[in-house]
Amino acid sequence: MSSRIIMKLHVERRDQLDEDLVRIWLRHPLRPKLPAWSPGAHVDLRLGDGKIRQYSLTSDPQDLSQYAITVKRENAGRGGSSWVHEHLNEGAQARVSTPRNNFVLVEAPSVLIAGGIGVTPLISMGRALMQSKLLHGFHFCSQRAQPKVVEELKQICETSLSTYVSDDPNSPRLDLSALIAGLSRDLHVYCCGPEHLMTEVKELTKDWNQEQIHFEVFNTAADEGYKPEPFDVIVSSTGETLRVPANHSVLDVLRMAGHIVPSSCRQGLCGTCECGYISGDVIHRDSVLSPDARQDRMMPCVSRARVSVTLDL
Repeated sequence: MSSRIIMKLHVERRDQLDEDLVRIWLRHPLRPKLPAWSPGAHVDLRLGDGKIRQYSLTSDPQDLSQYAITVKRENAGRGGSSWVHEHLNEGAQARVSTPRNNFVLVEAPSVLIAGGIGVTPLISMGRALMQSKLLHGFHFCSQRAQPKVVEELKQICETSLSTYVSDDPNSPRLDLSALIAGLSRDLHVYCCGPEHLMTEVKELTKDWNQEQIHFEVFNTAADEGYKPEPFDVIVSSTGETLRVPANHSVLDVLRMAGHIVPSSCRQGLCGTCECGYISGDVIHRDSVLSPDARQDRMMPCVSRARVSVTLDL
């Protein structure tokens, strides 16, 4: 595990894409190039109060002179999007991490399915897939018309784009069942959007090769019935045993014991605190790790264990 470098970038431009949708263009004040990234990557944005939010990069990864994030104001959210809309005007400074990618694009024939603001990580993917002639369809559904976003997607995806607008009676409706049933099992499927959209795609592709089905999650799933229990953490490098009470996370306990563990979202969404484990029955509660990775990796900010877990620290 390593900490992510935080850069002080300048807001060079701000594009109002809709009344509640803004794109922020960021440049380094001195360096001509920013760190490289790949389609699907996100950055951490540090807010004025020190809190951190993750936003997908929507610019072109081949143009490292600038980054762009596209942020929808969520009035019922946790405050991050409102802060962006109110404070990141042209000339402002933003503290941004180097990019990280938990939603990696495989170079293979693919279909993209986006709902609402979930389109953001798929924009760069659509661009890359079109350039490599591997895009077999980009399906974008939204509650209301998003003309500027759709126009951009048309320029990127051309005839591969299909749009569905709930508030438009003349717009077609996305029939996920028919869409998935008509896809070749050789394709990769990438999906990001509201929980109900991703849940339906997961259900419709449950008998597919799961290595070909990919999701990006922006919010933690509701888990109201879960009741955490205390357990022990054994640190392999020191042999120490630490008790994790029901009201603390593994990350909390490790830090209280003096272990340096980088973290960001503390919700199991960003992957920053990922660590390995050697033994134990881990209760995975993150939204990042694949089933294979969960065999020996965990997110100590949210995941727990039954009885004990030995960490590879």
